[in-house]
Amino acid sequence: LKSVPTFSNLSDSTISKLADRLNEVTYRPNEYIIRQGARGDNFYIIADGQVNVTIYPTTENGTTDRTKEPQFVRTLGRGDWFGEKALTGDNLRTANIIATDAGGVTCLALDLESYSLLIADLAELKRDYTEEKLKETKIEEYKPEFKSLQLTDLKVLSTLGAGGFGRVELVCIANDKTKTYALKKMKKQHIVETKQEEHVMNERNIMLRTDSDFIVRLCKTFKDNKYLYLLLEVCLGGELWSLLKDKTKNGYFFTEQATQFYVACVIEALNYLHRKNIVYRDLKPENIMLDTQGYCKLTDLGFAKQLPYGAKTWTFVEHQSIWHLK
Repeated sequence: LKSVPTFSNLSDSTISKLADRLNEVTYRPNEYIIRQGARGDNFYIIADGQVNVTIYPTTENGTTDRTKEPQFVRTLGRGDWFGEKALTGDNLRTANIIATDAGGVTCLALDLESYSLLIADLAELKRDYTEEKLKETKIEEYKPEFKSLQLTDLKVLSTLGAGGFGRVELVCIANDKTKTYALKKMKKQHIVETKQEEHVMNERNIMLRTDSDFIVRLCKTFKDNKYLYLLLEVCLGGELWSLLKDKTKNGYFFTEQATQFYVACVIEALNYLHRKNIVYRDLKPENIMLDTQGYCKLTDLGFAKQLPYGAKTWTFVEHQSIWHLK
């Protein structure tokens, strides 16, 4: 399946799910599998046997001339495929496919409905998440106070955290220490090597569409030859997970009142996202930050997804040992 251009950008897990949805279909010798000009929504892989591809000649004005014999194009055999355009919305067949093997032909068929259940947005297949595209993607509008801000205008005050992706620095603009921000610095090479391009771009695009007191705000993005940067609202209270871990280590737990408060903050964040038809999909204490007043803010929107009204999404997001319905 990976060799089919339509599927080449899909993850191994998605390819595996597609394979599970293939149906075996058998055709008799000389039976038409596809007729030119007909409409169909199936993609086929030949499992056994051979087929001939033929095309009717065209007239001078470009229409199909069915008064003449179709012209032979080529023979396809085991492992070859045809009909992939039906999965991307082009369901008009452009050739005849005829079973020619004396013992019949066996195909593995995938229909558009099954494919669409796994691939929520067919346009995703056409995206190019190469490093160059990562650099060139157009940035949406920023707030006026950040539009002219340059990376060189930021001064690093301290390091808030570090990991395989890069670092998070506490920064201020020029020498004004009254307003501080978190600068998330991510290695481009690491993003590409771990195939996180989609998540990084998705996080940025979703965050630029949100403006809530219960979601960490994205102020601006920057890039240079080695790194991508996200300038974020800083949450100096740290992760809710760290607070919970420290309390339980010492034999304490959140009070019922504190728990209700934290849950209420998260509900406000989710309610805001849902009003924008955005599903979050990565809710855990590590992704809930605390500001200096103790209020919770959701962060890490890499797995979030904006859906058309009433639409569903069917694949899975894997995060360490936790599975989230995507």
